[in-house]
Amino acid sequence: MNLFADIRAHVIDALTDMVDSGALPGGLSFDNVTVEPPRDAAHGDMATNAAMVLAKPAGLKPRDIADGLAARLADDPRIMSAQVAGPGFLNLRLDPQIWQDVVRAVLTSGAGYGHSKMGQGLSVNVEYVSANPTGPLHVGHTRGAVFGDALASLLDFAGYDVTREYYINDGGAQVDVLARSVYLRYLEAHGQDVAFADGTYPGDYLIAVGETLKAKVGDAYVDKAEEVWLADVRAFSTQAMMELIREDLSALGVKMDKFFSEKSLYNTGLIEAALDDLREKGLIYEGVLEPPKGKKPDDWEPREQTLFKSTDHGDDVDRPVMKSDGSWTYFAPDIAYHYDKVQRGYDVLIDVFGADHGGYVKRMKAAVSALSLGRVPLDIKLTQLVKLFKDGEPFKMSKRAGTFVTLRDVVEQVGPGVTRFHMLTRKNDAPLDFDFDKVLEQSRDNPVFYVQYAHARINSVLGKAAEAGIAADDAALGDADLRVLNHEAEWALAAKLAEWPRLVETAARSNEPHRVAFYLYDLAAVFHSLWNRGNDLPHLRFVQDNSATSQAKIALARACGVVIAAGLGILGVEPAKELR
Repeated sequence: MNLFADIRAHVIDALTDMVDSGALPGGLSFDNVTVEPPRDAAHGDMATNAAMVLAKPAGLKPRDIADGLAARLADDPRIMSAQVAGPGFLNLRLDPQIWQDVVRAVLTSGAGYGHSKMGQGLSVNVEYVSANPTGPLHVGHTRGAVFGDALASLLDFAGYDVTREYYINDGGAQVDVLARSVYLRYLEAHGQDVAFADGTYPGDYLIAVGETLKAKVGDAYVDKAEEVWLADVRAFSTQAMMELIREDLSALGVKMDKFFSEKSLYNTGLIEAALDDLREKGLIYEGVLEPPKGKKPDDWEPREQTLFKSTDHGDDVDRPVMKSDGSWTYFAPDIAYHYDKVQRGYDVLIDVFGADHGGYVKRMKAAVSALSLGRVPLDIKLTQLVKLFKDGEPFKMSKRAGTFVTLRDVVEQVGPGVTRFHMLTRKNDAPLDFDFDKVLEQSRDNPVFYVQYAHARINSVLGKAAEAGIAADDAALGDADLRVLNHEAEWALAAKLAEWPRLVETAARSNEPHRVAFYLYDLAAVFHSLWNRGNDLPHLRFVQDNSATSQAKIALARACGVVIAAGLGILGVEPAKELR
């Protein structure tokens, strides 16, 4: 049951009838007509913008359209009233029986309530984290991991066929630096005093890697020239770091479907194949770029280079893919990687980047547009920085200095559920403060606690029902006489549950999983409000002396618990059974 979609369908039918009767001109598009909760609940249960968005193309006054639409909508027995407000908004108030139907629909559908067919089985590749394999994941990676994983779950819930993918950046110079850093730890494991030069990774996390390398090869590489050991140590170190990263992701509850190695693009013809594809489309040429204004990017040269005509696909400037010395730019393997994704047949691509990769957005979108001839959309989501605080003091991190705060540090202190929920309490492109003290605080100001407390309270209601001998399984609750749910506070909770299917589709359409966290907080607030009113009005309490009345009220609480659990499931958070 998707009540908002059902009522919108009725609005579209009414508008079509107005066209057929001549009240509206033909040829109008209804794509931008919405039905959504009003900003002020006092105005009604739903509102439609139909008259506002159709007035200009129809050449009519909004109120004239709204009046005609209101008269037609009033014929629906589900709609008690349709009132025109302001310049032409139409507020709808529904028959309270609708809220009983919503509660019953939640209990009947169970965890499937809110599932959507919007995705129609389209295949989506969500690439996220993709951190350099040079050390454990830090808190910045944590936000990207949580966002990407929650987005993948949301899209799956909305009917898409989702692949979670990690791109291993093991083809650049950073893995050589890693190998040299591990080699120093290897020498240290042999009792030598070592010094970490600038640019190496001195973090303690490499001590165990150096010792493991010693156990594997003994003294075979001690005091040997770099060309003897570099390739082997690079492969060994990268594998060790990826094992560590997999463990970090597992601690956060993240499991990837596929790991793709950048190294596999080199010397395999994949980069050449991708550029040949663009060359055949007339998008590769030899030229010299104009010097950029301000700071010069790494890929600019005052000499002739091989360039991708990315401006033909929306970029600001054309981009180098090969330097004048014949080596690839950083952009070339990125093109090849996305060429491989397109060749794998995905319908939609989503990349989750850190905020420092904002400059890559237009060029990557241009590349995918060119490679797929515009067939495959690419959405790139940037995750902003996370600022850590503890005991009122900021935490600082630096992978090179070895003093960074790891993902595992955060998870071990507050748990994976708290970490994941809090990372989604702000939109991905807004900075996020993570205060270790506040995220564990048991108050309304802590969203994760507030939502979990609602779920725990609902569990306590079910426990009390069992103690009182009241049948409270979903089948029994679904058969309860829900007409006793006749208070405005109860209707408000049911109305909030009715928003869930719409929220899922809205969040999935915009690739914004934070909307789920926001909705859960609002849902919890409505539930807690009803609970607190029961302290003053006994007839609003969930467990009553009358068994039949109790079942109806427990059905409402249970329906709320079903939706909270579903939302937390999308976020990757285990619902709390009880809170101490």
